[in-house]
Amino acid sequence: MKIYHTNQIRNIVLLGNAGSGKTTLSEDMLYEGGVTHRKGTIQGKNTVSDYNQVEQENLNSVYSSILYTEFTDHKINILDAPGGDEFIGQVIAGFNAADSGMMVINSQNGVEVGTEIHSRYCEYHNMPFVFVVNHLDHEKANFEKTLENIRQNFGNKAVVAQYPVNSGLSFDSIIDVVKMKMYKYNPDKQVTEEFDIPDDQKDQAEQYHNELVEAAAENDESLMETFFEKDTLSEEEMMKGIKEGLAQRGIFPIFCTAAGKGIGVQRLMEFIINSCPAPTERETPKTTDGTEVEFNPEGPVSLFFFKTFNEPHIGDINYFKVMSGTVEEGMDLINATTQGKERLSQIYVTAGKNRQKINKLMAGDIGAAVKLKTTKLNHTLNQSKVSHQFPSIEFPEPKYRTAIKVLNESDEEKLGEELSRIQQIDPTIQVEYSKELRQIILHGQGEHQLNILKWHLDNISKIETEFIPPKIPYRETITKVAQASHRHKKQSGGAGQFGEVYLVIEPHREDAPDPTSYKVNGMDISLNIRDKQEHELEWGGKLIFYNCIVGGAIDAKFMPAVLKGIMEKMENGPLTGSYARDIRVAVYDGKMHPVDSNEVSFKTAGRAAFEKAFKDANPKIMEPIYRIEVLVPSDRMGDVMSDLQGRRAMVEGMDSERGFEKIKAKVPLAEMHKYSTSLGSLTGGRATYTMKFSEYQQVPPEIQEKLIKEFEAQKEEEKG
Repeated sequence: MKIYHTNQIRNIVLLGNAGSGKTTLSEDMLYEGGVTHRKGTIQGKNTVSDYNQVEQENLNSVYSSILYTEFTDHKINILDAPGGDEFIGQVIAGFNAADSGMMVINSQNGVEVGTEIHSRYCEYHNMPFVFVVNHLDHEKANFEKTLENIRQNFGNKAVVAQYPVNSGLSFDSIIDVVKMKMYKYNPDKQVTEEFDIPDDQKDQAEQYHNELVEAAAENDESLMETFFEKDTLSEEEMMKGIKEGLAQRGIFPIFCTAAGKGIGVQRLMEFIINSCPAPTERETPKTTDGTEVEFNPEGPVSLFFFKTFNEPHIGDINYFKVMSGTVEEGMDLINATTQGKERLSQIYVTAGKNRQKINKLMAGDIGAAVKLKTTKLNHTLNQSKVSHQFPSIEFPEPKYRTAIKVLNESDEEKLGEELSRIQQIDPTIQVEYSKELRQIILHGQGEHQLNILKWHLDNISKIETEFIPPKIPYRETITKVAQASHRHKKQSGGAGQFGEVYLVIEPHREDAPDPTSYKVNGMDISLNIRDKQEHELEWGGKLIFYNCIVGGAIDAKFMPAVLKGIMEKMENGPLTGSYARDIRVAVYDGKMHPVDSNEVSFKTAGRAAFEKAFKDANPKIMEPIYRIEVLVPSDRMGDVMSDLQGRRAMVEGMDSERGFEKIKAKVPLAEMHKYSTSLGSLTGGRATYTMKFSEYQQVPPEIQEKLIKEFEAQKEEEKG
């Protein structure tokens, strides 16, 4: 394979809803470029992109694939990203390697929720893209309706560059209003032939051509002046305007294809090479300290790793983009994250699982390396004496959780190793070893994503596991002042134990003054604060501890033990065993024994006194509340709203966004289990949502009573 210069490289990411035909389109592009000599199919389970066993079984992309093709003395690197919302992390990683996108749309369905999701991420990453209306050879293909749908969602920036002559089962011809030619596919010769535009299509073609010319002129002042003078642009001027407009996201040209048959693919590839930006034509990347690093093949070598994957019998394959310089095999580079040295003994270009060794790659190109010691996703490798470090990829917050456990206890260590490896491959999966809940909690983007993870554990790693409902990290607190005391006295033949503690507790509120006295149960308690400790609790909230002992009722050396006893009970709350938070405790009296008092005695007395006071202080259980945003088609709004109300949601507002309705609400985490699955069922997979922790709020009284009863029953069961 030849070495391509930076200006000969185009990096594109295939975007769009699942089922839009991205993988099939990539097969056509590899075939056109001679990288493959036959086209695979999804049904045949033999595509270059979907080569993983789980993808072949599901007939859908799960992981992004890094591909390339060669065409007219250029190299096109293709990142084929999955369309399912649950695998959005693979798409986001692709944005950090690509310079433009192709938004593939199924002409039977128009703009789907996946189109909307990917376009919003394009906007966030300032990613230019072209629309590719695909599946125009299907019986239910409807270009006019799809075009109307695109323009409703994306406005006048979406401009027709091609339209089909005869969409449907007989589809074979496209009018290209850039070239003002008709391209017709000849199935016998398996080639696309060029013709003049038929008379019955000239008016329509002229109308779309004029719209395209005007859109191209709007992106360049000099072109706009020319357009006003001549009322048109030459083909060269129009192409200049399209290229500038595309790079600035001022124009989204619309192309037509029938992936699988190859119709429209060659012309699409020509457009990518002529009009999509090369790496140097995009915004110059910046390091974490704000240094701009140009895609200069003559500069110092710097690589950014945007993907890690694990292949059986090979191990980790790490994919990188050459951010600067020309990288050659055998180079020694320094990892900016770990400061370790890495030798690139071999470098590859990849087409799915197929790897071709290459001796060097220039700035802007994409490659892969194996058998690196410590380099992973989000790491930067530099030439010696270069300190570039590129920002880590930002992945979305999880929105689905489940607990996992092994069926065979001997597999626990192996499970931990596998989960760690899976996190490196897909950082949108987070693993939480919850001491509080005594569970391993998996957090991800949806049920299907975590089911794929389980399939790997069961079938590839041979670790039998099961998913179980995750517990909720409730919190306990108090709402009023309470007083209690406890005497711990134990005599068992040898040395005895004795400790007595009197304390008052009350809710902690920020900026409240320190207490000086309390009136509790008819008692007046005056405080003389000798010491104040403020503890930020690792599970949230605070414990404020006041030592108000006077006259040596409790020796100062025993006060840490009293605090330790209180803290132990806060780690195992009196109501449900959940963490307690936001409490002030004032220890104001007690008794000692000259012989039998010790730390254990006062720890026990402090814990018991705290528990008694806690239960008298009108305790409340707090539950985690999440802020969610649901993006739903208008025709399913009522069903989704009704479902949310059944989940104790508090709706805070609604907006319209590009043909979808956005619902903003706060929902208890306890009500969100399997919400992604329910939402998919309610909307036919057309809705999506995000969720993020907001706050803790008190649970309703009937739920508190139920939780306490369940906890008491569990304790009795453990005793018995």
